[in-house]
Amino acid sequence: MKLHITIEVWKKGHWYLARTPELDFISQGRTKQEAKDNLLEVLRIQFAEMKDMNTLEDYLMECGIHMKDDDLISPLEVVECEKSIVSI
Repeated sequence: MKLHITIEVWKKGHWYLARTPELDFISQGRTKQEAKDNLLEVLRIQFAEMKDMNTLEDYLMECGIHMKDDDLISPLEVVECEKSIVSI
């Protein structure tokens, strides 16, 4: 099974945060790569635990993700990101 995800990377102080909006998982690391690697590890661990508990399909369905062939498809698709300044 393949799941296509988006990985956002943010910097907070001396840490990098990696997040996948499709699943709302987040991790951190001292480098961008470490944060991304940690996020993928979190996904592997969480999916394995949910599979063992027979709750993975329910979780994916709650996220709006459905199966098509051998792919898991999310209804979310990031089409643009930009930084802006707004007056408040």
